[in-house]
Amino acid sequence: MIELTVDLAGRAYPIHIGAGAMKLLGSELKRLGATKVLVVTNATVGPLYEQAALQSIRAQLPELAVSVVTLPDGECYKDLHHIEQILSAAVDAGLDRKSYMVALGGGVIGDMTGFAASMWMRGIDFIQVPTTLLAQVDSSVGGKTGVNLPSGKNLIGAFHQPRSVIADTAVLKTLPAREISAGIAEVIKYGLLGDAAFFSYLEENMSRLRALDEEVLKKVVAHCCEMKKEIVREDERESGVRAKLNLGHTFGHAIEKLTGYSAWLHGEAVAAGCVMAAMLSEETGRLQREDVDRIKKLILAAGLPAGIAGLSKQAALRAMASDKKSVAGVIRFVLMQGIGTSLVSTVDAEALDSVMSRSGWI
Repeated sequence: MIELTVDLAGRAYPIHIGAGAMKLLGSELKRLGATKVLVVTNATVGPLYEQAALQSIRAQLPELAVSVVTLPDGECYKDLHHIEQILSAAVDAGLDRKSYMVALGGGVIGDMTGFAASMWMRGIDFIQVPTTLLAQVDSSVGGKTGVNLPSGKNLIGAFHQPRSVIADTAVLKTLPAREISAGIAEVIKYGLLGDAAFFSYLEENMSRLRALDEEVLKKVVAHCCEMKKEIVREDERESGVRAKLNLGHTFGHAIEKLTGYSAWLHGEAVAAGCVMAAMLSEETGRLQREDVDRIKKLILAAGLPAGIAGLSKQAALRAMASDKKSVAGVIRFVLMQGIGTSLVSTVDAEALDSVMSRSGWI
């Protein structure tokens, strides 16, 4: 088991990484003094891991009142209506200010549970138990929570840090190959934005990562969490360096919105977005062509899309203008000055139009 600590000036919390880590859920709730618990999961994850989570809790806290709310599975359900469903379950469970919510699922469940916890009685604590690779390497750490609106992704939310993250790598073996690839997109992002050596490691070990080789998997999850915890420690509220974690997301969020949050997985959209960010970096004189080719090759080797086709350029530009990084309607992108070096910048309209046209937008 690997344990890391996210240190936020008196609000430190652990990240537990390894096969079988879910057994720690009960002991973590006991350590934290939970009075009641509401487990939030979805219709896919619940049948697989709800009982394991409950058994861990009962083994340590046999008298603790534990309730479960099960949401439908999918990004398209990440909305205020389903937040209300979580809060209604909190009413039924009688949660008080010392109660805990537990997010048992992927990034959508983690974001929604954290947001609901931030609102219940003006904020109660929660634990992340991420069950997808994407959530384990990225969304479960750092305290970003929220839901989507028809006008854009994650426009409503709050910074609300978990009290513990339990990343059980064994649960990833039940994921479809497409979900594994979607998670790898966020892994590649970390190499691109700040670690060239890690990017090279992924080039050498991609087949082992896709096969969920335990040695490679644990190293990759721990490395991504290590990178993210340091960024979050430096910039918890995304006023500076943390914005780099959105590499590929400006284009990616536009793809998700224009396809109704259903045709593309988040990681697939981010992968295509990273390639477009690389092309835009080259177009603006920051990145060499051979680096763009390396990025495309690794994205494809991960089983991910390297582009899009047939989506509206004008609709995408409108979506990107409402992105959280935009200022006064001016779109800001995370660009690369080389693999492993990134910055947030505006670009001129001509460069953006050229890249979008070459990428397949119409």
